[in-house]
Amino acid sequence: MSAIDFTPGRNPQRGAWLGDFRYEGGRILVKSTGVWMKNDFQLWADIARWLTYYAFVRARGFWARLTLPAGPRIWFAPHQPRPWYIIWAATVWGGMRFASSPQEADAAFYFEDATIATPPEPRHPRAFNFDVGDVSKTHVARMMEQVFGYPLALDPVTHIGEAVEKSEANGLHDGHIVECPRPAAPGAAYQYLIRTEGEDGFVEDLRTACVGGRPVVVFVKRKPATARFSIQSSSVVVKTPAEAFSPAEIAQLTRLCAAMKLDWGGLDVLRERASGRLYVVDVNKTDTGPAVVLSWRDRARATALLASALSAMVVMELAPPPPL
Repeated sequence: MSAIDFTPGRNPQRGAWLGDFRYEGGRILVKSTGVWMKNDFQLWADIARWLTYYAFVRARGFWARLTLPAGPRIWFAPHQPRPWYIIWAATVWGGMRFASSPQEADAAFYFEDATIATPPEPRHPRAFNFDVGDVSKTHVARMMEQVFGYPLALDPVTHIGEAVEKSEANGLHDGHIVECPRPAAPGAAYQYLIRTEGEDGFVEDLRTACVGGRPVVVFVKRKPATARFSIQSSSVVVKTPAEAFSPAEIAQLTRLCAAMKLDWGGLDVLRERASGRLYVVDVNKTDTGPAVVLSWRDRARATALLASALSAMVVMELAPPPPL
């Protein structure tokens, strides 16, 4: 059997989950992002761990619906998030509900797993992420330099030395180190190589989940430097923003969210070991997770914090971010 695709040529993001994937040649394609995953033991072990988390969130959401006042209804457009996206877990965990139309919703949320897109009209006075149409690497680097005051992007034709070459598209995890000068490849973005590795040879990624335009949870991901661009992490722990960043850095990340017009999303933040500077190398408005290698305690803690922040954002309990 050469390929299995239950919705050929389409990415429905509704109905049966299998319609979101395509199996071909021993690999599985995630249609929404274009990511190919190797069909191996590691993948199925991760899926098994995720399914237990899914069942746990479902049970917690059911209990919240039974014991707490009815939560707000959120209408997602053009797609309702699948259970492997963090916002789905936060919505269910917090006892919030998915609205089927903007008329019955307490808030509207733009949700489309695309790097560059044209968001639809929000059709609701309480609307989130509807101004986030571009999360390409070039746009993110431009906004980061505007807010932080130093560059991330570089010109591969004039730069001398190592650089990171990666796709402009979001979520592909196809970065690799190249030597410059070199011609720019079509569809590629080029960034300085931010070295975060310590003496143990491990690199660190401060994946920062933001709600209401400000950091809420930091997932500290560690992996060998030889696998710095891999989607797999050796370990992940949860920290609060105050544990991972200084007050000035939290303010910078908040201003970056404002520049990106990001109400909800994940920032891939790197701290350069030598200088201590922060670099935001990616912004994801449809982030997946939490990571399956998290402990149950950290996974529950992170989901609870995000659920609380999401509920507060929807009912206008969070103050707006400071102006640029």
